[in-house]
Amino acid sequence: METLLPETLLFLIAAGFIAAFVDSVVGGGGLISMPALLLAGLPPGVVLGTNKLGGTASSLTSAAQFLRSGHIEKKLAFALFPLSFAGSALGSYTVTLLPSAFLKPLVIVLLIAVTIYTIFKKSWGKDAVYRGLTNAKRALVAVAAFVIGYYDGFFGPGTGSFLLFAFLLLGFDFVRAAGNARLLNFASNVASLATFLYFGLVNFEYGIPMALAMIVGAYTGSRFAIKRGSAFVKPLFVAVTSLLIGKQLWDLWLP
Repeated sequence: METLLPETLLFLIAAGFIAAFVDSVVGGGGLISMPALLLAGLPPGVVLGTNKLGGTASSLTSAAQFLRSGHIEKKLAFALFPLSFAGSALGSYTVTLLPSAFLKPLVIVLLIAVTIYTIFKKSWGKDAVYRGLTNAKRALVAVAAFVIGYYDGFFGPGTGSFLLFAFLLLGFDFVRAAGNARLLNFASNVASLATFLYFGLVNFEYGIPMALAMIVGAYTGSRFAIKRGSAFVKPLFVAVTSLLIGKQLWDLWLP
């Protein structure tokens, strides 16, 4: 194993902080952390696992901040937690058997739809209108938690955006939707990380410094989102989903 050079360490710390800042609010931090790990010289399979180490630390930190500030619907989010965990574990196992590339066109379409809907619903997510769930909505959100968890374990890009969008559809404002999404994303990250650890695809020498930087970035980002509210979260959400669309198009047409 190559020694982690000081300049590489500083690069990973900076990238981890920025990635976690963004990821703690709207998801999409992998746009920064995964290319950083690739540039640091890790093979693609190990990049996925090492990134999940940082992602787990980041999502735990931000979820704790949102929970502490009262911006998580605890009864709902904790009920959905095991579904996201189970879905991600199954997805991570599946990706060891099947290629995930065929999902890219579908993901692009869904991200475009999410972004357009959010842009044109001008006041959407500004104020909370959530008043509980009907039986039909309860069933749908349970399925969504499992399916998005499975997607995170199997493929991943845009998971935070899809989770946040799902909670917006239930009537939460952007900040509370972000809090709920981070808790479920923590569940899917833990399950996926456990799978990668089992297969020996986590580099701790690179992953631990980056994870520590991501804890600081997640703390800063979540506190910033809680303080600034929907006026900060919504534009960031649109910007990150737009970048995700561009990244997936790039990977699809110029592999």
